Amino acid sequence: MHGLRRLPATAAITVGLLAPLVPAAAAQAASRAVRIHDIQGAAHISPLNGAAVARVPGVVTAVTTNGFWMQDLRPDRNPATSEGVFVFTRTRPQAAVGDAVRVDGRVSEFRPDGRSSGGLTRTEIDATATAVDAHGAPPPPATVLGPGGRRAPGVVDHGRGDVERGGAFDPRRDALDFYESLEGMRLELRDAVAAGPSRYGELPVLPSRGAGAGPRTARGGVLLRDGDANPERVVLDDALAPLPGMDVGDRLPGANGGVLDYSFGDYKLLLTATPRRAAGGLARETTRAQRPGELAVATAGLDGLNPDAPAARFDAAARDIVDGLRSPDLVAVSGLGDNSGADDDGTVADDQSVAQLITAISAAGGPAYDWRSVDPRDNADGGRKGANDRVGFLFRTDRGLAFVDRPSLSEPVPDEPPARPDPAVTPVRAVPRGGTAGLTLSPGRISPGDAAWAGTRKPVAGELTWRGNRIIVVVNQWFPRTGDDQPLFGRRQPPEQPTQWRRDAQARVVAGFVNSVRKVDARARVIVAGDLGDRAESAPVRTLAAGAGLTDLPAELPARDRYTAITGGNAEDLDHILLSPSLRRARHEFDIVHRNAEFADRASDRDPTVVRFAPARG
Repeated sequence: MHGLRRLPATAAITVGLLAPLVPAAAAQAASRAVRIHDIQGAAHISPLNGAAVARVPGVVTAVTTNGFWMQDLRPDRNPATSEGVFVFTRTRPQAAVGDAVRVDGRVSEFRPDGRSSGGLTRTEIDATATAVDAHGAPPPPATVLGPGGRRAPGVVDHGRGDVERGGAFDPRRDALDFYESLEGMRLELRDAVAAGPSRYGELPVLPSRGAGAGPRTARGGVLLRDGDANPERVVLDDALAPLPGMDVGDRLPGANGGVLDYSFGDYKLLLTATPRRAAGGLARETTRAQRPGELAVATAGLDGLNPDAPAARFDAAARDIVDGLRSPDLVAVSGLGDNSGADDDGTVADDQSVAQLITAISAAGGPAYDWRSVDPRDNADGGRKGANDRVGFLFRTDRGLAFVDRPSLSEPVPDEPPARPDPAVTPVRAVPRGGTAGLTLSPGRISPGDAAWAGTRKPVAGELTWRGNRIIVVVNQWFPRTGDDQPLFGRRQPPEQPTQWRRDAQARVVAGFVNSVRKVDARARVIVAGDLGDRAESAPVRTLAAGAGLTDLPAELPARDRYTAITGGNAEDLDHILLSPSLRRARHEFDIVHRNAEFADRASDRDPTVVRFAPARG
């Protein structure tokens, strides 16, 4: 073999953990002289889990701080059994890429996400000794993923329950098994294209410029649908080599290879060399400005923006509002932090955060804005401890939109009881006002004591007027997806999503409030907006829309344009604007303005949305 430097048998060196095996263990290891495909087996758990093995041969394909990957040069004929495995050495191994080695140790299953997680395991050999037989061995040929090579099935799993405990293992049918059958092996992608931005050292891509993937977004991503989690996506990881900053549509020309690993709910291809980036030229969108007589209402996620953030983040958020949304009349904001950011110092006020944002909007050429919200009680609304993120209303003061403050901000606060109620815990109610529905508090929180809102942001309702029309607007940031949800590529199939149950409960509370408004006046003009954390097809969004007679505007868009977020390369609509019948019947135009979700350099992880309409009278 060209370049191979084989060591004489008497000169073979042993590296790694050199503690000698006791005779009984040595005998057990000798009885387990197996190859890598025997260790991996056609299953998610090794058939030799816990067994001692000896002289397992392979060629080192990649090295990390506490071990290395190796692959067998003599594969079996079963594509369901992987020919690669991770060898855990605890400390930096002395074996190098290209070394032909033989490994003694014990087979184990390591769960990177923790024992209580819903993630899968990585099959390993916990090495007790590693013998290097030769240097410069040629690497085993890489398996090509995608068109022209091996293609993942279109379904993650057909619902086996606990995949580690039962059910047929079938890489031809289930993508979960397909990737397991390649665990630890050298893989190669050709002409990959980014399906999401590079974030936190990871980059989701589609092989072969996305050929055969889909459905695709209008701008080059890939859409998440019920029953289709797009298992053709491959997540690249920077554990072995840096990744360039990438936006959706950027390409990695040519061939790029690495080893397949598993961590934190997904199979990941660890590239062994930094790929070259070819820019796709994706541009940030801009919507049209509202015309005279139109009212523009938008959503924007600020992702915890607070005075500790760099000025560039405020500038970017301001550009989203001024350039992207063309300075709408009202912005339903989620995720504005308190004045001290993540400092857990008891601060809940947000006036400094607001002032810096409004100043940045003015500097970007925008009009004067004002702000209303309800300060939360300290650390009562979830999120980062001390941050006290909240929802609120950012509104223009120069086009006829007015916020109805109740109690009036000019109303003196009495020195003696009865004192003004605490707005953080006082629920808002709908009452008759001026021939239609109004609010007892504006801004006011919807059922803040309801268990549905425990440990999460409470929705805030506000009463506004626009050219003689009264409008009730509800701003939301529902319970987020957390580690309590099981991953798409996890142990239990289909994965359980318990946070969706929380959001469904929240949907029922908001729907009940909207119904109380419409009970006062069936023609009341109501807008429900913000971060609902779920797609239009989800149970929570359908519960809200159907339960309150609202129309979800994202659901009316063509599917290829219907997304505000990208999660692991899957584009989905998590931010919504819903209208009551009186507003739905009015002329309106809805737009998702793609400025953030597809870009590595961004103000937020969400795209803003906007609806423009002329409210119907009477």
